Amino acid sequence: MFADRAKIYVRSGKGGDGHVSFRREKYVPDGGPDGGDGGKGGDVILMTDTGKNTLVDFRHVRKYVAENGEDGGKRNCRGKNGKDIILKVPEGTVVKEFNTGKVIVDMSGDTKEFVLLKGGRGGNGNQHYATSSMQAPKYAQPGQPARELDLYLELKLIADVGLIGFPNVGKSTLLSRTTNARPEIANYHFTTLSPHLGVVDLKDGRSFVMADIPGLIEGASQGAGLGHEFLRHIERTKLFIHVVDAASTEGRDPVADIYTINEELAKYNEDLAKRPQIIAANKTDAIVKSEPEAIDIDDNGELIYDKNEDIDPIERLRKEFEPKGIPVFPLSAVTGEGVDEILSKAADLLDEADDEPVLFASEFDPEFETGAINEPYSVYFDEDAKEYVIEGPRIEKMLGYTNLDSEKGFAFFQRFLKENGILDELKALDIKEGDTVRMYGFAFDYYE
Repeated sequence: MFADRAKIYVRSGKGGDGHVSFRREKYVPDGGPDGGDGGKGGDVILMTDTGKNTLVDFRHVRKYVAENGEDGGKRNCRGKNGKDIILKVPEGTVVKEFNTGKVIVDMSGDTKEFVLLKGGRGGNGNQHYATSSMQAPKYAQPGQPARELDLYLELKLIADVGLIGFPNVGKSTLLSRTTNARPEIANYHFTTLSPHLGVVDLKDGRSFVMADIPGLIEGASQGAGLGHEFLRHIERTKLFIHVVDAASTEGRDPVADIYTINEELAKYNEDLAKRPQIIAANKTDAIVKSEPEAIDIDDNGELIYDKNEDIDPIERLRKEFEPKGIPVFPLSAVTGEGVDEILSKAADLLDEADDEPVLFASEFDPEFETGAINEPYSVYFDEDAKEYVIEGPRIEKMLGYTNLDSEKGFAFFQRFLKENGILDELKALDIKEGDTVRMYGFAFDYYE
C-alpha cells in the first residue's frame, strides 16, 4: 500500500524530579542533604531510512512518546535518563505542525537526522540548595515538562524528472521502457494510482531519477479527481516530460491537453509552471494518415484539396510550443522510437539546471513554538551608538540556529520578529526606515 500522508502525535519525555533526602548514617548525627538529580527525558528524533518509500507505518501507529527521565534518589543517586524515540521516515518527508501547516523540517538533502523535540531537563536534588544559612533545604527542583506536537507528515518524492500528462497517455509505458521501474500498465483511466520512481542510465554515463506521476485532470489543483494526491510529488522535480496522446486515440486534442495541465500546475504552484518542459508526442505508431479530400476545382480544372484536413499532429505541436521554448519530440513508447532523443535532451537540460536540491524551508521551530522556552528579551534605543538593540536569551538562541546570510533564513527570522511582537516594539520606539538594528554582532537597516 502506498501512503504519502499521515497525522501523528509525538511527545518527548518529562525530566525526572530532583529528590529531597538527608544523610542518615551512624556516627553522622547531622548529615547534610543528599538528594539526587532527576534524569533527562528522552528526545523525539527523526531519521531518514533509505529502505522506506511510504508513510504506511504511521497509518497504523499514530502516537509516539519518548520515555520520561527517572526521579533522583537518596545518597546522591541520579535518576536514569529516559530513552529517546526514533521515528524513521523515507527520504523526502516534509514534517509540518498540524494546526498551522508550517514546515518544521524537510528530511531531504543533508538532513538525515533531526531532533524534533528535546526531552525535559532533570530537576536538581536538594543537595544543590544547601547554603550557610540553609543547611537542610527541603526543596528540590521538579523536572522540566515534556513537549508535545501534532504533526502532519507529507512525502514529496525526490526525482529529477517528472512525467506528467492526462491519464492513459503512455507515461507508465515510457517509464518501464527507460528505467528499472516496473509499474502496472493497462488501458484504463487512473491505472497508476501511486507514483513510481526509476533510474535512467544513458549510454554516455549520465543518469537521473524519473518519476511517473499519476494522470492529472482538469480541476486537479482544486483537488478534483486525485489531483492533490499527486501534485505534491512533482514539487521537487527540476524538469517535466509532458506526455501527450498525439494520435488522439481517445478523441482529445493534444494541444488543449497541454494547456490544461500547465494551467493546473500554475494554479497549484506558479513555480511549477515555470520549470523546463519537454513535450513527448506519444503514440506516433497509432497516427492514421488519410488522403486529403478534394473540395473544389480551380480554373484550370485541377482539384483543390483541404489543406487543413490532415495536418500532421507533430508539426502542429511544434508550431504551437517550440516558439515558446518547449521542444517537441515524436515518441512511440510501445516501439521505443524517439526514446533516446527525449532522454538525451532531458539530461542536457538537467546539466544546465541548478544543482541545488529543491528543499522546503523551515517555518516553525518546536523549541520556541511549543512554549517550553519563554525567556525574556528587550528592545531599546542605544543613544550612544544611535542604534536600536534587540537582545536577550531568546534572541541569542534564535540566532544560534538561523542562517541570516541566506534569503530563506533571513525571511524566517523576520517572521519570528513579527509574530513575537518585536517589530511592533521597534515601531513604538519610533524607528524609521534606514535606521540600524543590532542583535549580537548582527546589524541591518530597518525597512517596512
